[in-house]
Formats: sequence, C-alpha cells, structure tokens
Amino acid sequence: MHFIVLSKPNIYPMLKKVFYLIVVFALFSCSKSDEKLDRNPFLTNPVVSLNLNLNLPEYNPLKFPGNYIIAPQGIKGIVVYCVSENYYLAYELSDPNHAPNNCSRMEMDGIIAVCPCQNDDNEYNIVNFGQHTTSPDTMYPMQQYRAERVGNNVRVTN
Repeated sequence: MHFIVLSKPNIYPMLKKVFYLIVVFALFSCSKSDEKLDRNPFLTNPVVSLNLNLNLPEYNPLKFPGNYIIAPQGIKGIVVYCVSENYYLAYELSDPNHAPNNCSRMEMDGIIAVCPCQNDDNEYNIVNFGQHTTSPDTMYPMQQYRAERVGNNVRVTN
C-alpha cells in the first residue's frame, strides 16, 4: 500500500511578490508633474458662502443664460455665470497665475476673464471651466467655487 502525501503549497512567497509589485506600481504611477496644477501656490482658499436671491434686482441677470454678476467675496471678487436655468459657474476673479496685487483683479469681457496687469496677457474662458485661453496645460485655471440653484436662490460655496 502506497500513500501519497500531499503537502500544502506555500503561497506566501507568491503573495509577497504580488504585494511588492503592487507597491512598486503605486509608486511609479504617482507623478510630481500632476501636482503642479492641483495646488495653486498663488491663491488661498477663502471661506465663501453666498446666497444670491434671484428676486432681487441686482441678481436678476442670473435668471438668463449668458449673463453674469460679480460678487464682493473671495480674494478679489467672484464672477457667477448663468449657463442655463439650473446650471451656474462661479470663479475667483484674482488671476491664478501670479500673487494677488493691486492689478490682479480680472475684468470680464463676455465669457473671457482678462488680467489687466501690464506685461500680462492672461485670459481665461469661464465657460471652459476657467482654463487659460492660450496655455491651458501649463497655466493654472481660475479657482472655481461650487454654485447651485436652490429654489429661487443661487448658492455659492467652497
């Protein structure tokens, strides 16, 4: 009579290798170049809490798509833009590509926010998520705030 002895396969060395491969993959998938546009070193994150009542005359333009208002909160002001009856965008008006100074409050020209500083051609499209118009891959976009319509109010927060 012959007995066959089956031994348990030792899977721990294989699991150890898989674990190391996962760790190595995770380390290499992180890129410092991705961090450049994630955290803007020029702008702070101020507490913003706006409640814009659309029944008031100063906020009446927000009832109609294509219109905007400028609110005096944030760093240099906030532009609130009406895309449609229920969809709004809100952005900081301080140019995101240099430190706030006496000329960094952008001015609106239609859907384009323009920095008035001399020797500065920074322009941003607020309908295109605040992206820089000529260098969206290398320049910071406008700092965006959360905007939502709740009843007859537009609430802007961060």
